[in-house]
Amino acid sequence: MKPLLIQNATIVTMNDQQEILQGDLLIEDRLIKAIGPGIVANDCDIIDATDMILIPGFIQTHIHLTQSLLRGQADDLELLDWLKKRVWPLEGAHTEESNYLSAKLGIAELIKGGTTSIIDMETVNHTESAFEAIKETKYRAMSGKCMMDYGSGVPSSLMENTEASLKESLRLLKKWHQTENNRIDYAFAPRFVVSCTETLLKEVGKMAKEFDVMIHTHASENRGEIELVQKDRGMRNITYLQSLGLTGEQLVLAHCIWLDEEEMKILADSGTRISHCPSSNMKLASGIAKIPELLEMGAAVSLAADGAPCNNNMDMFREMRHAALIQKARTLSPTVMPASSVFEMATRNGAIAMRKENMLGSLEIGKKADMALIRQDGLHQTPSATMDPVSAIVYSATAADVDTTIIDGDIMMRNRQLTYINEKTLRKEANRVIQKQIERAGVVK
Repeated sequence: MKPLLIQNATIVTMNDQQEILQGDLLIEDRLIKAIGPGIVANDCDIIDATDMILIPGFIQTHIHLTQSLLRGQADDLELLDWLKKRVWPLEGAHTEESNYLSAKLGIAELIKGGTTSIIDMETVNHTESAFEAIKETKYRAMSGKCMMDYGSGVPSSLMENTEASLKESLRLLKKWHQTENNRIDYAFAPRFVVSCTETLLKEVGKMAKEFDVMIHTHASENRGEIELVQKDRGMRNITYLQSLGLTGEQLVLAHCIWLDEEEMKILADSGTRISHCPSSNMKLASGIAKIPELLEMGAAVSLAADGAPCNNNMDMFREMRHAALIQKARTLSPTVMPASSVFEMATRNGAIAMRKENMLGSLEIGKKADMALIRQDGLHQTPSATMDPVSAIVYSATAADVDTTIIDGDIMMRNRQLTYINEKTLRKEANRVIQKQIERAGVVK
């Protein structure tokens, strides 16, 4: 791979000093080798980034690649109806081909929006095909097989035997964890307390510690979910997870909307990673998480879009904008969630959630070359000459402004053209496959 020199960029480093520089960045051997003005390098590929902002690639910490194909199939429903009537049956109808295409579709969209890393939850079956898609597209992902061995309303196509679920998860971990130059990692993915036995959750906790991998699940997204957990387990969601020994730096919890003060303190004190998904939370009418309060308590909060059926896109620009605006409206304070805090959630905090802050989340010498170039030539970003770059990204820019996306030093998209994915063919195949999947699921809108 030839060295790559990006010239004349506005570089939002997201280093400890939050420096914004004008100049160049050199990539060699998949790492950032130099940053600054007037870098000279021989025999390298050159990108002229005049009038562009260079940023660390976005890191989304709660994604369902398996649901990308299900976009638009479960609109305007409350969470538990959304799951039981549409999403679970459709997930259960996946084949190897459909899950592969779903993963590839999601990855293509994420690359086009400047997202370079994700924490992904697959469905119960055909997880191998999603890993194959991640490998083939050279994407960076921490992913895992969804685990479901309990609960009413779970279709037979997703209901698992506890031992079999654990065995298959372990097999996938041993095959895929820290492969492809460490671009692919494994995380155990019990869906949520409502669909998991205590036996499964305890065993996941033990195995996560044994193999030093993350656990990725949902928690406290919906008031109905809270009531079910309280009735079934005798305590609130976060308190229950703590009682099992699951809270801590190895746990990523999506949503965390309906928390009491004790639960907020548990999450902050334990270092449990929280993935905030504002668009999904609004679309499903789940509520608004108390993110400013959690941040004030020292909680580790990152950002994500969730899945296509509960958001309908995986655009980090929209998530950043929504994350800022809903808190201003909720608290009646325009300063409560500034652009700088939101952008940090989308970059540095995502790296912390993945336990990869030493290699991702900022543009610094020696870190992995994961980054995106954002154009500033649109009317919606004009005048750009006097605008703060971070505010421009959070409040004005869109995914369509991403010109180039780089992962592990590899150009994944340049001039809006994907490198390893044929977009036209992918769209055609996705439209073909979803028709058959709806028929298999027996879903009626």
